[in-house]
Amino acid sequence: MKLLKAIFFFLVLQNTIVAQEAVHNFGNIKVHDDTSVGFHLNLINDGVFNENLGLIGFYGYDKSLTISGTNTPVFYDSEVLVDYSLYLETPVEILNNGNLITGNVVTPRNNTDIHINFINNAFYIGENDVSKIDGYAAITNKDSFIFPIGVASRLRTLTLESEATNAFAKCAYFYEDPNEPSSFNDGFDTDAKGPDFFEVSTKEFWHLEGDIPSKVTLTWDSFSEINTLAEFLTDLKVVGWSKSLQHWVNLGNSEVQGGYTYGSLTSDIFVPNDYTIITIGGNDDLLETYNTLELDNYYMTPNGDGVNDFLVLDGIEESKDNNLQIYNRYGVMVFSQDNYTNEFRGYSNRAAVIKKNDGLASGIYFYIITLNDLRQKHQGYLYLTSNEKK
Repeated sequence: MKLLKAIFFFLVLQNTIVAQEAVHNFGNIKVHDDTSVGFHLNLINDGVFNENLGLIGFYGYDKSLTISGTNTPVFYDSEVLVDYSLYLETPVEILNNGNLITGNVVTPRNNTDIHINFINNAFYIGENDVSKIDGYAAITNKDSFIFPIGVASRLRTLTLESEATNAFAKCAYFYEDPNEPSSFNDGFDTDAKGPDFFEVSTKEFWHLEGDIPSKVTLTWDSFSEINTLAEFLTDLKVVGWSKSLQHWVNLGNSEVQGGYTYGSLTSDIFVPNDYTIITIGGNDDLLETYNTLELDNYYMTPNGDGVNDFLVLDGIEESKDNNLQIYNRYGVMVFSQDNYTNEFRGYSNRAAVIKKNDGLASGIYFYIITLNDLRQKHQGYLYLTSNEKK
């Protein structure tokens, strides 16, 4: 923490009043470079507080603090060390560094206009289970960002990777059943999934707003009970409540990491504003038994000679709603495709595989083909020789 070089210097400023419980700004406060100012009382900002270059800190030992008022304060560097949380009743903007030391920054989840906004190149440090944004975080003019959000004593980040710069985006995490959310007018029926077969978490969800095509990475912990959603972690998927269709949609799985207690899941590309909320989904065969059959083992030599160049699964044309997954001997998924029609020729399509779009190494692979419409799951081994490199 920086030394406070000028504590309550604003006492002498015109139109600034310090009451017993709060500092009330009616005028114009400006913090110059290399100056540090510490608030040990609540801040009510009804004046101008947006031309700052120094450090502004909020320090509440054995208490909470609140920032309120009609005008948005804009801080260059800011730090939070408030034992019982810093509550926002007005938006706050950060231009450089937000240092999260102790205590959450809490925003109301029923008012998304109140958030802490990281502008342009602004960043943060120090996020953890007891120091994060418990509510809405926002970004301005960024194409990627890890939102340091969560609830109570749990950090549940969401990573946004966009194809272009977001003029504005914001996000919050909710540890609530989507069927009965506290901050939305309507529920999101986890049984409404259109023609798709998957399960939807009833433990949590995220509200993300943004209009640029993006990937998101969601995190889970032991409270997420991921084991109830998928037999294999690779069966997990990001799912979203479609605004236009009014049901849940599969948003994909381009990468999954971790174990059942802690981990992360990355979606395919989608537009956040097309979905009201997003969460983690899984496979529904944990609740409804599939017929599991041992299928033939296959041998592939994808060298372009026209013999065994592709993985041709007998009878696959009978299932129009299927999913093929292929794993290497270490249990890493190297290929996944919905509605498979015999086109695999030994190339990975997974982001987590180092040589994506290059020929897979010779060896033994394990495959699972799930026929959703037939309620069957087939599995077997694939013997692959080295590909002809293209």
